[in-house]
Amino acid sequence: MATLGINEAFGRYGAKLHNAQWSVSAWTPDGSLVVSLWEHHHRPSAKGTMEFAAKASRWSGPGNAEFRRNISKAFETSADVRLVIVRTTEKERVEAGEDGSTIPKDFFLREDLVGRVIEWDGENYAFRFIRS
Repeated sequence: MATLGINEAFGRYGAKLHNAQWSVSAWTPDGSLVVSLWEHHHRPSAKGTMEFAAKASRWSGPGNAEFRRNISKAFETSADVRLVIVRTTEKERVEAGEDGSTIPKDFFLREDLVGRVIEWDGENYAFRFIRS
């Protein structure tokens, strides 16, 4: 996994962020959703899969509203989801809901994975990825 900036990471999938300061999800021209997910939100999952889960209320702002709209649509339509993993050493700041744009982080592509939103109730979300 090579480290990239967020715009470059999303661009590799053909997605353009609405606002690089707060967007964490964007659609590709082919209808896939690209999401950036915190590495520490990875949860144990079945062999051959990679899952991430968290609560949408953990943070707020326009990026959160956009994320909620996008994962709701992806969940309802069973859209493919592409993954950008976000890694930081300052997990406590993330979990406290601080502005993510101020937290030092690295972005990594997982172009070998394609996923789906497998849980979404307006608050709790989960994504499952498998090798494409």
